[in-house]
Amino acid sequence: MDSRIPRIRSKLAKIPCQAQRSHSVCGERHQFRLGPRISASEADAFEAEHHIVLPVAYRAFLIELGGSGAGPFYGLLPLDECRLFTMNRKPVDGSPRGFTHVDHPDALQGDLFLHIIEMGCSDLCLIGVTGPLAGRVVTGNADGFWPPNVSSAQDFLSWYERWLNHMRDGKDNAALGLSSPAIAATAL
Repeated sequence: MDSRIPRIRSKLAKIPCQAQRSHSVCGERHQFRLGPRISASEADAFEAEHHIVLPVAYRAFLIELGGSGAGPFYGLLPLDECRLFTMNRKPVDGSPRGFTHVDHPDALQGDLFLHIIEMGCSDLCLIGVTGPLAGRVVTGNADGFWPPNVSSAQDFLSWYERWLNHMRDGKDNAALGLSSPAIAATAL
């Protein structure tokens, strides 16, 4: 077991649900609790169905901590509601890139990103599944209304623990950069 798992479990247990305190707008819904863990076989089945391998830290979170619930904005999506996206090409006019669901006819063949947190409207919180951003949390807008940003946290467990630390300290923010320098997403 990753040594961060029990620490995250302990930190999450100490964060009380406080309505409308932050950008975790639906804390009332998930009560800052995680949903049931998924089994390794459920993770295996999802990977087989989508022909992917879940990032190690994210998979460990789902299996050892919880499969949905407590998280920024509307919380962590259950794995069966997560959808795969690709990042669009950089538009020639210099406007920000968007993301396209892999089943859309205009989707590029390229690096895959799994939608893991519902932010509302066309805003997305994803985790890189393939390519140079694999394992990293990326926020963006499907329609390219604002540019994608890559968290400086090296994996999902680090990103989630940073979010918990910020929630505990009252410093949650809208961009999910969580006071760390953002890295502009440039990978195809």
